[in-house]
Amino acid sequence: MLPLFEFEHVDVIREGRAVLHDLSLRVGFPEHVAIVGPNGAGKSTLLRLIARECYPVPSAATVCRILGQERWNVFALRSQLGIIEGDIAARFMPGATVAEVVASTLAQPDPGAVAEALERAGITPLATRDIRELSSGEWRRTTIARALVHRPRALVLDEPSSSLDILAQRELRTTLRALARENVGIILVTHHLEDVIPEIERVVFMQAGRVIADGPKTELFAPAPLRRLFGEGIELEERNGIYSIR
Repeated sequence: MLPLFEFEHVDVIREGRAVLHDLSLRVGFPEHVAIVGPNGAGKSTLLRLIARECYPVPSAATVCRILGQERWNVFALRSQLGIIEGDIAARFMPGATVAEVVASTLAQPDPGAVAEALERAGITPLATRDIRELSSGEWRRTTIARALVHRPRALVLDEPSSSLDILAQRELRTTLRALARENVGIILVTHHLEDVIPEIERVVFMQAGRVIADGPKTELFAPAPLRRLFGEGIELEERNGIYSIR
């Protein structure tokens, strides 16, 4: 099976500033990986690189392949990698339903695919709900269903628990754990350790646009590595496979 993506010696410049530096990273399939780092580490730029929303500086040493290909039609790529977007509500007319949002990326109507995506995201009862009536947690799971409607090989999520309350965070983790057990790859970009579900065993640390560590969660989610990443004065807690720092 082809790896989800392969990056070697990647540099990315945005607005005249280098945001990724000599980055090399390979993620297989199906693999669950958390990319963790503080704000400004380059995590969101890495996500945009995966989604083909930005491109590396050309170089003979650079490799930038998604599912074995260096060139992609973005719409075709979205059918293979489910990119979770949280800021898409403004694209829809007032009164749009959850089912309509989920179906919005399909070229042809497919009620079966929509029903399956709603079920996998755990929001079948919300199918006819006006999106203006959704809680933040319900909206987040709607965006997950929208990504799942193409039956992608993997989901890519950027700070998925942002703006969610504690209950909604738990519901989100439950949804992601169920998908991980279905062999949907999970690529999670976050600075919240609580987002990293137990099924994610590999962690990549990013800092200042570079990968500074890549290894098992059991080794990197430890006080010394986390202090090197986030700074001194943090304490690590773990409960039922969910980690947090304070």
